[in-house]
Amino acid sequence: MELSYFEEVAKLVGVFGLKVTCGGKELVHATWDEEVRRNVYSASKSFVACAVGFAVQEGLLSLGEPLTEAFAESLPPSPEENLQKATVRDLLTMCLGQERAQLMGPSRPLYAEDDWVKLALSFPFPHAPGSKFVYSNVGPYLAGMLVQRRAKCDLVQYLTPRLFAPLGIKRPTWEVDPLGNTFGSSGLMLTLSELHRFGVFCLQKGMWEGRRLLDEGWLAECTRPQSAAPYGYFFWMGEKNSFRADGKNGQLSVVFPEKEAVVTVVSESRHVPLIFRAIYDALYPQLP
Repeated sequence: MELSYFEEVAKLVGVFGLKVTCGGKELVHATWDEEVRRNVYSASKSFVACAVGFAVQEGLLSLGEPLTEAFAESLPPSPEENLQKATVRDLLTMCLGQERAQLMGPSRPLYAEDDWVKLALSFPFPHAPGSKFVYSNVGPYLAGMLVQRRAKCDLVQYLTPRLFAPLGIKRPTWEVDPLGNTFGSSGLMLTLSELHRFGVFCLQKGMWEGRRLLDEGWLAECTRPQSAAPYGYFFWMGEKNSFRADGKNGQLSVVFPEKEAVVTVVSESRHVPLIFRAIYDALYPQLP
């Protein structure tokens, strides 16, 4: 695969590594810095989507469960009407009903409240669930918290036997909230190759080395639009009929099902649109 254009972009915008797999064969493994574990930011959310899928598979929770039941002990004194209508599924689609993004990076160190479940449910719900797409950390955080509460362990412990260990991901670190719970919305630390294996797992529809780990139907729901936005359950949709795990500053594992291909990038970039163009315009056309 010809990489001269991508390499030029990589050096210009701060790409640290690139990995490309197609038809089960590795085509590219290029690095412009050491391959170490880095914060994959919101790509963490896609791992929470899988954690919810495992929990559904195991009967620990249901997407139709009202949040007022799922978090009964954490509700505000008089839950507003739209909060009463919201379900677990609304956590996954970014259509929860709140007005603006909450629990985002700059705000997290500043909250006086340490119980972020109570905090998240105290933010206003001016919109009916399902009616307005607002990209926020509330939904994935609460979804991850529900899995942790039902499974009685943190997300790393929960995902280790179900996903991390099968994919050869040694126990990773993951950001926690003030009470020590995994902050599923962001902060998972992975290498380029670890994030890439996750993309391959998603391409393979929940199969790994001939063994089914996660229900194929669940991943199909995660990776199709669930609203007017190009967003599923914590996965983005993109050009060339792709879907992806996507984190701030260019942490990307882009899956092209029609090509049986995965392109993974880790970066520290403020020019992510240039990375996308290099993937779609320079790498994609070279895929067999």
